[in-house]
Amino acid sequence: MRRIFLLSPAYAGGQRARMIMSERAQFELARRLRGENRPTLGEVFAFLSGLYFRGKLAYANVFAQPVPKISGVLVITPNRGLVPAATRIGIEDLRDFGTVDIDEDDPRYRRPLERDVKKLAKELTADCEVVLLGSVATGKYVDILLAHFGKRLRFPADFVGRGDMSRGGLLQRCAVDRMELPYISVAGAVRKGKRPAKLEPRRYTGRDVSRKRPTS
Repeated sequence: MRRIFLLSPAYAGGQRARMIMSERAQFELARRLRGENRPTLGEVFAFLSGLYFRGKLAYANVFAQPVPKISGVLVITPNRGLVPAATRIGIEDLRDFGTVDIDEDDPRYRRPLERDVKKLAKELTADCEVVLLGSVATGKYVDILLAHFGKRLRFPADFVGRGDMSRGGLLQRCAVDRMELPYISVAGAVRKGKRPAKLEPRRYTGRDVSRKRPTS
């Protein structure tokens, strides 16, 4: 089974975005954003969103099984549709993301997303499913995705009842443990449920979350 992941976006108009774009910021990621050795979209959104996006990115990088010539990890963006997480971006790109909210009634957000989703749906092979790593309780992107992917749009069953931080922690430990979660179809699914038990705290090293998936 082929599988690609769609990651819900990070908010690009908040305090952490202003922090990384500040000319006074001297930490490595901020310097790279202003310089020639640009960071990836995934790296920047992970900084903006923290644990939730880090978990999504780590998990998707481990378990993606993409169709040839199609990125296995795509990020929903505020105004550029679907963008591969490995795409290099600079400070002007981040500023641009911060000018548009994720609002299904805003054509600046909706039109690029509909364009890319429609194109992707035509390019995917019949054996490829699309897994959304994001909230399925909102229509901000779920309605658009369902309209074109239908029953092949899936999400981790363990997301039901969890908040963002819990989802991020779950995904990060699954990526480290190489334990893939079960997926269910978004269409017809119960999208809200009883809150599960809290995850036991765990510490990670950079080496833990950066290990590549073993090849079969």
